[in-house]
Amino acid sequence: MQDLTIAVVGATGAVGAEFLRIVETRYPNLPKLKLLASSRSAGKTIKVGGQDFVVEEATVNSFDGVDVAFISASSAVSHELAPAAVAAGAVVIDDGSAFRMEDSVPLVVPEVNGADVEWHEGIISIPNCSTTPLVMAAHPLHQVNPIKRMVADTYQSVSGAGGGAMANLREQSEKLLDADSLTSKSGEGQIAYNVVPQIDRFLDSGYTFEEQKMKQESQKILHAPEIQISATCVRVPVYISHSASVHIEFTRPMMVEEATELLKAMPGITVLDNPADYPMPWDVAGEDDVFIGRIRQDMSHPSGLVLWIVSDNLRKGAALNSLQIAEELVSRGRLKPKNISGVTS
Repeated sequence: MQDLTIAVVGATGAVGAEFLRIVETRYPNLPKLKLLASSRSAGKTIKVGGQDFVVEEATVNSFDGVDVAFISASSAVSHELAPAAVAAGAVVIDDGSAFRMEDSVPLVVPEVNGADVEWHEGIISIPNCSTTPLVMAAHPLHQVNPIKRMVADTYQSVSGAGGGAMANLREQSEKLLDADSLTSKSGEGQIAYNVVPQIDRFLDSGYTFEEQKMKQESQKILHAPEIQISATCVRVPVYISHSASVHIEFTRPMMVEEATELLKAMPGITVLDNPADYPMPWDVAGEDDVFIGRIRQDMSHPSGLVLWIVSDNLRKGAALNSLQIAEELVSRGRLKPKNISGVTS
């Protein structure tokens, strides 16, 4: 990885900042970095690993000599810049929803379906930050006892909506601290002291686009379109880390002890198997693993289990997963630095 030239589109955003923090701790010898953002952020200086990098405006001409381009921006930006990066010879790892459901684009969580990077055509997508922990937990169980149905209720932090949403939570909390909750009503966009059962736009089905993404993306990553999935995605007044209560129905009954051992053996998962020692967002923020606790039999179904899952949405939900995809490409010989090999990626 240290020999690669890496472009980071969205370097000044919440995910971009986390990406750079991971890079400087994961790779003592920094790769060659090119930090890109909108024209508003061009000219800013960001320190990474003790080095100063000047942010440049991201344009279609920004990718000459780049081996891999990480894009964490709007779908419109991804649609504009990703093809240009591929045309310049880079592999694009995109954090948004722009390409996730395209048949020609792998949607990858390396611990689950890392082999899918083999068939990329220049662009690889990472899933939504609420999907990743779900498939991490489902994968080792599904391999042993096929899953028929999953119901996921998520409790998603404001950082999933970006740095602006984090600032809103802070400002709203201070403003409402002394407000009379008996007389005041929720203002538009209020997340402080509130929970909002809507993330993204509503569809004709009554589900939101976020909830539909969890269904479609999970089926694609697990290579299991037959699994029935329903989700309710809720924004909560937490800065970092997404949580989920997940009910899983299997083909046949599965004991808690068997599921616990399978989850413990899964790379990237930490299991807290004492019922009273459960993961919480505050404790998981800054951690790489997906944390699972409160594993129990579902009292409403003989072939069901219930899990409580928490993960840092900026790390495994976004930045870390992107880097792990690049590492998967390198380990499989599918990503080689141009300045050494003389070949395109």
